[in-house]
Amino acid sequence: MSTINECCHGHNTQKIEQTKVHCPVCNTEGISVSKVTVEHLVTDDYLKLVDGEQYKICMNGDCSVVYYNVDNGVRFLKEQVKVPVWFKKDADPKYACYCSEVTEGQVIEAVVKHGAKTVKEINAITGAMKNPNCKENNPLGVCCHKIIQEAIDKGLKME
Repeated sequence: MSTINECCHGHNTQKIEQTKVHCPVCNTEGISVSKVTVEHLVTDDYLKLVDGEQYKICMNGDCSVVYYNVDNGVRFLKEQVKVPVWFKKDADPKYACYCSEVTEGQVIEAVVKHGAKTVKEINAITGAMKNPNCKENNPLGVCCHKIIQEAIDKGLKME
């Protein structure tokens, strides 16, 4: 839902109403994530706060919120999660494959130095996707294939 308002300079602005599917801090629409993923990735100090089933991950790289619950308002920030989330600002290391701890830099290096062009070639060179447990290790709770492909694309642009 949105409404049109006028800002102090006389321009029309659109005010977006907060909804449960949007991040409570930045209002970016989140992507559904399994409670299992959240339970495995929040730090032990915050594990007892994981309650409810409806979790989302904030996809805004500049926002400090990683996970939020649409039912009870619980949210977990970057520093409350065990791993750096690759698309969040200042993620270090920036993993392409969480299960095998392969970084985006390693994927790009495999492309630039070894000529890898496919996910299969990256897997052979770096060991990515050898120990799959994505639901528990990847912050999105899904296979890292897409993240690896994005890193390959970055590497191909550098050639």
